[in-house]
Amino acid sequence: MLGVVDGSALSGEAAGLKGQTRIEEPTRAQRTIVRRSAEARATVPDLELDTEVGMETCLGLAAERGCSITALLVRACALTLRDVPRANAAYRDGRFELYSRINVGVTIETEDAYAVPTVLDADRKSLPELTAELATLTVRAQRGELTPPQLSGATFTLTDLSDHGVARSSAIVTPPQAAAVVAGAIRTVPVLRDGAIVPGPVMTLTLGCDHRILYGGRAARLLRGAADRLGTGRM
Repeated sequence: MLGVVDGSALSGEAAGLKGQTRIEEPTRAQRTIVRRSAEARATVPDLELDTEVGMETCLGLAAERGCSITALLVRACALTLRDVPRANAAYRDGRFELYSRINVGVTIETEDAYAVPTVLDADRKSLPELTAELATLTVRAQRGELTPPQLSGATFTLTDLSDHGVARSSAIVTPPQAAAVVAGAIRTVPVLRDGAIVPGPVMTLTLGCDHRILYGGRAARLLRGAADRLGTGRM
């Protein structure tokens, strides 16, 4: 005959296997991330595309102009958003909102979460201006000193994981924005150059988009346009 197992005793044993348990309340920033992530996954019918970019020219440009890779990514995306205005937009309450200003939110890691300050009019700023502004925003984000205006107004989001050794990551679209891009690590792979196979630096760009407003063709044009600017250094 089968015996009855005491559920409370079983749960106690299981808890003991995990060692001591410490309960932490999420910070306000973490609660915001929980809410927005759940909202994004629950409400946005997203489409995801990715492509690889040859980064040799881009790395040379960064060294020549003394700018950061993140600044190059912001500028490449911002300039391409001019060509694909449907990506610089939102789906809200059954309507399309198309924005005249291109404001790029940039994900910045903090001690216990992350923040997404906004680079306003990113398409109008030079690489040195973008590099300096991103450096300032990073310091303020890590100190918890970002102001509400600095966290507002983004029409598009970029996450740069090039320093983290992650080749590729999914892109979570922040409602009601139409699109977001994640840049992976720059890694060395065999590439074909002048008929010979040689080592070359490449990066994977992943585009996530709200398929209610940004469809496959336009999404592909946005991703390819940003990749071409990075690959050719046409900034």
